[in-house]
Amino acid sequence: MKDRRSITGHNFQLTENGPLISWKSHKQQTVALSTCEAEYILPANAVPESKFLKQLCNDMKIMIEDILIYVDNQGAINLAKNPVNHQRSKHIDITYHFVRSEIQSGNVKLQYILTDSNVADIFTKPATRVKLERFRNFIMGS
Repeated sequence: MKDRRSITGHNFQLTENGPLISWKSHKQQTVALSTCEAEYILPANAVPESKFLKQLCNDMKIMIEDILIYVDNQGAINLAKNPVNHQRSKHIDITYHFVRSEIQSGNVKLQYILTDSNVADIFTKPATRVKLERFRNFIMGS
C-alpha cells in the first residue's frame, strides 16, 4: 500500500553546466499535505549537504561564493523567504523553517526553475529516456 510520503531528491554541481558531484533521493519522513509543502521540505534536506560541500571545497582551496538551490515550486520559494507564519502553513514542522534563517543570513539562495529543466527530478520521478538524454552531461560529465 502506498504510504503517501513524497520522494525528495537533490543534486549538487560545482558549476552551472558541470557534472553532478553529490546527489540523494529518499522518502520524506512526514506526509506533506500539499505539493507546496513537499517542495518546501526539499531545501531543508539540501541545505545541510550544501553547507558541508561548501566547507569541503573551501578546505581544498576551491572557493564557493553562493549556494544556489533550484526549486520548481514558486509557493515553496515564497514560503521559505517569507517569515510570516501563514494559517495554511503553520502546521509545518519547525525543523524545516531553518531554511528561512539560512536565506536571511545570505548563506543560501533559492531560485525558481522550470520542472522540465530540473535535474533533481530524475531522482524523484520516473525518468523517461528523453529526460535522461537531456541530462546526460550532468550525470556523466562532458
